[in-house]
Amino acid sequence: MTGRRRPRRKKKVRWIQHYNSSQKILLVGEGDFSFSACLARAFGSAINMVATSLHSEDTLIMKHWSSVAHLEDLERLGCRVLHEVDVYKMNKYPTLKHKKFDIIIYNFPHAGHYSWLCERDAELIEMHKELLRAFFKSAREMLTKDGSEVHVTHRDDYPYNTWEVEKLAEREGLHLKQKAEFRKEDYPGYHNKRGGDINSNKTFPLNQCFTFKFTLEESTSQKE
Repeated sequence: MTGRRRPRRKKKVRWIQHYNSSQKILLVGEGDFSFSACLARAFGSAINMVATSLHSEDTLIMKHWSSVAHLEDLERLGCRVLHEVDVYKMNKYPTLKHKKFDIIIYNFPHAGHYSWLCERDAELIEMHKELLRAFFKSAREMLTKDGSEVHVTHRDDYPYNTWEVEKLAEREGLHLKQKAEFRKEDYPGYHNKRGGDINSNKTFPLNQCFTFKFTLEESTSQKE
């Protein structure tokens, strides 16, 4: 009498807020990789994730010395970490150009800090908008299918609301599905970073922050 083969147990899907361990997730513009590391710890594995930074690894560690422990966590949990990934042309990056994702995350996009410009200046606002235009254009080419999403977490108070995130996405064929309140405490260990060349490893106030979820499908948007 031959013994019956036991059916394989389905791996439990683990969640943290909008994200789960069964999604193919791309994170771009990471500061010290603390957000990526937070997701990876929540999932218990990061084999479903690719986390990227604009900087080379050496520059990253110089600007964000707090990244070292997070990078170690990500490596241990199986995340693919890529450096020198520019959101303007990330869909052409050699390791990414043939990959598709269910969720693409860009937290607090920013075009950089300049000693002669402040956040209210039209010149800097236009730079931020150009960055987001390029990101949306590139990101929409990297989605797996209808139903996959692009997430941008952003302050929605003045002057950040003048960036018109929703309009920029719409022009690239991405439609707002939901605008969900972002609470930093929902992501244990996450520390938002200024980036740029001025006080790059410092945090900044998170006032009126939301995660804007965009899809290729038109839908009635919701606010949580």
